[in-house]
Amino acid sequence: MKSIAALQAAVTAAAPFDGEPSDAELDAIEVESPLILADVALLDAQIMTLDRTPTELDQQRIRRARRRVLAARRDLANRAATLTVSGGAA
Repeated sequence: MKSIAALQAAVTAAAPFDGEPSDAELDAIEVESPLILADVALLDAQIMTLDRTPTELDQQRIRRARRRVLAARRDLANRAATLTVSGGAA
């Protein structure tokens, strides 16, 4: 039987990982949080209608949630485009 103990030391010594996200990862999450929350709201609206026929109110809720997702995606894309343009001009 082959032991993996020697291989394990090489793997764990390569990159120390403390289990916490970096500052850059936290900043990215903060920037994307409006889109994440909009996606969650859309999923909630869709999940509520899985076991029944959607009412007019349900359909309005889903449409509103879809519009929020699209608006959040647009804002995120515009922000990325603005950062790219302003970063390239410097």
